[in-house]
Amino acid sequence: MPANLTPQYMEAERRFKEAGTVQEKIAAVEEMMATIPRHKGTEKLQAELKKKMSALRKESETQKKSGGRREFFVVDREGARQLAIVGAPNAGKSQMLRDLTNATPEVAEYPYTTRTPIPGMMVFENVRLQLVDLPPISPEYTESWVAQVIRNADAVLWIVDISDDDVLERLDETQNWLANAKVDLGKMKVLMVGNKTDAVGSDERASIVREIYQERFPFVLRSSKAEEFKKIVYDFLDVVRVYTKAPGKKPDFNDPYVVPRGSTVLDVAEKVHRDFVENLKYARLWSSGKPEGIMVPRDFVINEGDVLELHSS
Repeated sequence: MPANLTPQYMEAERRFKEAGTVQEKIAAVEEMMATIPRHKGTEKLQAELKKKMSALRKESETQKKSGGRREFFVVDREGARQLAIVGAPNAGKSQMLRDLTNATPEVAEYPYTTRTPIPGMMVFENVRLQLVDLPPISPEYTESWVAQVIRNADAVLWIVDISDDDVLERLDETQNWLANAKVDLGKMKVLMVGNKTDAVGSDERASIVREIYQERFPFVLRSSKAEEFKKIVYDFLDVVRVYTKAPGKKPDFNDPYVVPRGSTVLDVAEKVHRDFVENLKYARLWSSGKPEGIMVPRDFVINEGDVLELHSS
């Protein structure tokens, strides 16, 4: 079968041949991968492009190391929790960040468009959750600093492309890379998110993924309605919102304290001010199904939406 390469592909190939730097070559190969026709006649060429991309990425990394520079990123925490968005190339991570936050990452059909961590704030009702888009994880090439950003996060959103017939292979590749990079997903909060749910055969692939992974990680399909999906993420974090008030004043329902489910009055008090740890005497509680302003001890377990009035000695 003839390749029938497009003019855009041929132009990118010309720029590759004339490129003088590794980064220029990488940019040209990325465009070639984006514009190459997808059919039997180009399968060998597609494989060669992937191999070429892998070699260029390794060369780029070697240049950085030999030059005495090593890329390292620290994403400053904002909001109640930080969630790292993880996935294989073209899984739809960047598009998800665009849909759920105010961030505007580049979105393209070819892989590796994300090269640095890109944070965005997802707001669910009055809770702010920071999502961090990361470069894709692939055996061909993965940025070395990605593992550290994942380890520092409170939780992981593992984006699964269920339009891909090789979805299980991609998941294995992601797991293997993370394991080799000393990222233990078994010790982290991980939510697997089935993406591209409108693709032909996506329901069947989703069922297979769920069957294989459900004992280790919860698996959900991404809802087309943003607010529904935001609630799924919030519930997955297993946290509760608590509000505080000063005596004689109304509570501020705009900025809650977000703590793990099962936290006590003292845990909340510590977030308000460290002095409360030693000086907290008791608290008054406003909660659904309980008398208003009931006195509760330091070890009382709080629930979603509770209001606390803290009293120190």
